[in-house]
Amino acid sequence: MKCSSFLTVRSYECDSYSHVNNAVYLNYLEFARMDYLNQIGFPYNDVVKAGYFLYVTHVDIHYKASAFLNDKIIIETTPVKLGAVSGTLHQIIRKEDGTVCAEADVTWASVKNGGIPAKLPKEFLVEGLKP
Repeated sequence: MKCSSFLTVRSYECDSYSHVNNAVYLNYLEFARMDYLNQIGFPYNDVVKAGYFLYVTHVDIHYKASAFLNDKIIIETTPVKLGAVSGTLHQIIRKEDGTVCAEADVTWASVKNGGIPAKLPKEFLVEGLKP
C-alpha cells in the first residue's frame, strides 16, 4: 500500500545555497512516515501506551535534486519488507513537477522496555505494514 504526504518548503529549511538542506530531508521522511501510519490506521498512540516503540535503525538515502523555497513536495511511502520485529519502508521525495529530490529506504524496529527488540502484539498489526 503506497501513501502520499504533501508539504511546502519553508524558508527556515533552506540553507545558504538557497535550497533545502540535506538534513531537512530526514525530517520530511519522518513527517511522511507518521502520516503513513495515520493513513493506514496504525494506532501509534495506543502502541506507545502499551510500551512499544518504533525506532528507526537505518536510513539509506540518495540525494538526487534540490528543492527550493515554496516548492510543493510529495513524499511517497511504500512498505517493502516486514520481518518479525522490523520492517523497511521505501520513500521518495518529489517536487510537484515529478523531479525526484531524494529516495530512501528506512528500516525500523519494534522495541519494548528501553530498546529491547519485541514483536508488536497482533492487535496492532494493520494491513498497511505489510508489502
